[in-house]
Amino acid sequence: MKKLFYGISVVAMALGMVACDDSVSSANNEDADKESSSSVISEDASSSSVKPGYSSSVELASSSSVKPGSSSSSVNPGSSSSKKDDPKSSSSRGLFDVTKDEFLNPEITYGTMTDKRDNKTYKTVKIGNQVWMAENLNYADSTKMPSLKGKSWCYDNKAENCDVTGRLYTWAAAIDSVALANDADNPQTCGYGKTCTLPAVVQGVCPSGWHLPTNDEWQTLFKAVGGSSAAGKALKSGSGWSDNGNGTDTYGFSALPAGYRYGRDGSGNFSGAGYDASFWSASEYNRYNAYVMYLDYDDENADYGHKYYGYSVRCLQGSN
Repeated sequence: MKKLFYGISVVAMALGMVACDDSVSSANNEDADKESSSSVISEDASSSSVKPGYSSSVELASSSSVKPGSSSSSVNPGSSSSKKDDPKSSSSRGLFDVTKDEFLNPEITYGTMTDKRDNKTYKTVKIGNQVWMAENLNYADSTKMPSLKGKSWCYDNKAENCDVTGRLYTWAAAIDSVALANDADNPQTCGYGKTCTLPAVVQGVCPSGWHLPTNDEWQTLFKAVGGSSAAGKALKSGSGWSDNGNGTDTYGFSALPAGYRYGRDGSGNFSGAGYDASFWSASEYNRYNAYVMYLDYDDENADYGHKYYGYSVRCLQGSN
């Protein structure tokens, strides 16, 4: 299995590149932020021997081991050459058999917020000087937010799974690319194949008073929990992870292995439930990639990788 380790070098600070959807031009253009399946890595990168969603333009540490249940191929599920044979697809390992509250740390005093758009409630937690949602976002109204139309999913397309791990969003959906394109003062066409100048604070799919965290804000979180080498263990939930991958959840962040969705809109597949947690940021790397925060079932570091397709969203308190 191939891994990145944040802090190994200056290059490692620029990991976590994520492929975005096609750009959006208006709220009425439903296909404007469509993903591409033919070219999901940066122009100077090859597609061989990459971890799911990772850019092969990044220096990776070689390993001969393969995740449980994975094929012997050097390309893991979710990479451009392994979209069909998915060893972890539809395998939740009991993750969806309990309620979301059972994954929270009982030793933590959580706050609560209500998303007024759909009246869903979420636990919140203060870590350092930041206040985070302690659960993954589960907002799905594509009428109120056209960016979500066909761009967010429940794991395995089962609505009840969203009640536990929230929804999986494309990057264009996470940043609310339609709203950015229609901004009267600073219209931005953001998405796969496009570069844009995002606002300093991107509300995106998050509720009012909250926003999609930037890469720098994720790094602030890592520092608050002891640095990147300790962050993975400290941020992962104390249950729900397969193969002894549970964390200590010391600070109540309770990161769940919600897995991810890969493939084109109409033919995507799901993978990684019980093994992987990936969270979008509001930071663009280049026209193909954006940053994510990644936790693996056997990885006790907070890593970055080149991610694409559908991933979780955690919102951070604060707005313009």
